[in-house]
Amino acid sequence: MSPFSLLQAGRATSQGLLSRPLARYLASKAPTPKTGVLLMNLGGPKDEKEVFSFLHRLFSDPDLIPLPFQSRIAPWIARRRTPQIVEQYNAIGGGSPILDWTRRQGQALEKRMDVLAPESAPHKVYIGMRYAKPLTEEAVEEMVQDGVERAVAFTQYPQYSCSTTGSSLNELRRQLETHDPERRIRWSILDRWADDTGLLKAVSKRITQALQTYPEEERDSVVLLFSAHSLPMSVVNRGDPYPAEVADTVAGVMRMLGRKNPYRLVWQSQVGPSAWLGAQTSDAIKGYGKQGIRNLLVVPIAFTSDHIETLYELDLEYGHVAKEAGVTGYKRVESLNDMPEFIEGMASLLKGHLASGMKSTGKQLSLQCPSCEKDVCRMTKNYFEQ
Repeated sequence: MSPFSLLQAGRATSQGLLSRPLARYLASKAPTPKTGVLLMNLGGPKDEKEVFSFLHRLFSDPDLIPLPFQSRIAPWIARRRTPQIVEQYNAIGGGSPILDWTRRQGQALEKRMDVLAPESAPHKVYIGMRYAKPLTEEAVEEMVQDGVERAVAFTQYPQYSCSTTGSSLNELRRQLETHDPERRIRWSILDRWADDTGLLKAVSKRITQALQTYPEEERDSVVLLFSAHSLPMSVVNRGDPYPAEVADTVAGVMRMLGRKNPYRLVWQSQVGPSAWLGAQTSDAIKGYGKQGIRNLLVVPIAFTSDHIETLYELDLEYGHVAKEAGVTGYKRVESLNDMPEFIEGMASLLKGHLASGMKSTGKQLSLQCPSCEKDVCRMTKNYFEQ
């Protein structure tokens, strides 16, 4: 493999195969990317040594989990939860695969975009994770060093929430103010794509493939459980658009499938005693087991790649719940990961965004939640609208 191809394989993140000085030297010899694409996602620890720092960042984020005395209580919570989370990661191989899948998605997207949209080529994909390396700060530093002039912040959460994409954009704005105060990079935002045709087609195909594994005579009666990460009701009642956008994705998928199967939208990953959006996925599995339903196909509808919430929570934890409930036909739809149809859909969406003139923000992003009183949200929206 040539030095340039090594750079291409690892350059989307500062955690690639090369040291930073060598990566910077090779980057200086490579063509300046005409268009930078920042893939924003949650992130995850690559091994058990990174679990505490991952949890510390996560519990320190007031956009995700607002806590009193946050800077003091976050490390305490992270320390208490680290042993349990380490066990969960060990059960799925020792670390999160989310960075590996995001790299694969980015490399495939980069190649496809150079063919599909030569007018904005060359494209270079960067990865900015919110709570694990490579962090948003590292991605921004790399983009500035590369001399990127125009860039798209492309969230990998198809459905917008202030707790996920909103948090990532707040962090991006902070890092840009620090590392690009002259605003040399011209940004636009792909902040939501819940009803994107490419996404709906890819999910529909995954469901169709999974349904083929059931006996033909039972196939049309399999219950589809669309599962998404839940939110505290305090966030929902503030006016967060996430529940409606997740429901929009589910409705679009069911239209494509011809509504052949019964289905429900349920919510996973509740934390703590406060009220969260329901019904909870685990409770739905138990309830359908009591009703005598034996075939449940779980569809991770708000995740674009495998990570702990698919591999541990849906597969192992809820798989055990299903077994205890007598749901013998419990299965999970394969995640999108680097599915060719999904990559094609992402490329088509990105090409359309670039062709639109790269408007900085859409009308939805510029609108705050009706009960939002957070200055940081308005600051971020104003920053990207300029």
